[in-house]
Amino acid sequence: MAIANSPSKLSLPQKNPGVTTVLEYLALKFPSITSDVWKQRMADGKVHWHDGSLISASSLFAAQQRVYYYREVDSEPVIPFAERIIFQDELILVAYKPHFLPVTPGGEYVEECLQNRLRNKTGNQELQAVHRIDKATAGLVLFSVNPSSRQHYHHLFESHQVNKTYQAIANTNINAPIANQQWEIKNRLEKTGTRFLMHIVEGLANSHSRIRCLQCSADKALFELNPITGKTHQLRLHMQSLGWPLLYDTYYPQSLQPVRPDDYSKPLQLLAQQLQFTDPMTRQIRSFSSDTELSLGC
Repeated sequence: MAIANSPSKLSLPQKNPGVTTVLEYLALKFPSITSDVWKQRMADGKVHWHDGSLISASSLFAAQQRVYYYREVDSEPVIPFAERIIFQDELILVAYKPHFLPVTPGGEYVEECLQNRLRNKTGNQELQAVHRIDKATAGLVLFSVNPSSRQHYHHLFESHQVNKTYQAIANTNINAPIANQQWEIKNRLEKTGTRFLMHIVEGLANSHSRIRCLQCSADKALFELNPITGKTHQLRLHMQSLGWPLLYDTYYPQSLQPVRPDDYSKPLQLLAQQLQFTDPMTRQIRSFSSDTELSLGC
């Protein structure tokens, strides 16, 4: 059994979904975890309010209050790839995340994530990611070192004030692109209702990417991608919409592939390569580049 050292948190919604107790809400929110499991966690003191007071099986639902709990999984995979710290000062830390490693705890991962690895490496248990990239994606992730300034870095991403540059390799067997050709993609992305997949629908655009072909080979091409917005799986879908699915993408092939263990020999060819922003605390321009690049020789 793997048990998180640090708590996860959630805010109870403003609108009550028809429950009386916190226990009922947690069972509704996480249908894969039974009420008996939540009751045991509460009895063990593993569920509490923001002030540290314990939540019991009879604690009443309280709108917009924060609930803290410690995630547990029976067996946690160990990801055989190492992260690297690119930069660190008293305000921020920038790290390179390898493919297959989640940024924060989720699903079957508790301690095996970038955030917890870095907390253990630096000794700073206050370290927190201020944005995320997919588990399958490699590249740069920005962390806040100091809780007192954290909200300002969160705001950078929420207000789209961070310039992000990705590299991607895609299959181009059909309608091959031309080097230096560019595309401006704007469309509407919404959840499909299948796991956490997204799809393109009619309506007012809520996603925006700029895409440029850097280099071509016989059946693949290297692209530079600049997401202006940050919707889930945005770059994967925008590349798919151009007819060039990302190499080794198991979420958006022509038909969704069945869930299977990660194939470490075939990492998704998507890399968060650069981050640039004006630091909200120092007003200096910060620019970071990954020391890893994608290559058509992959």
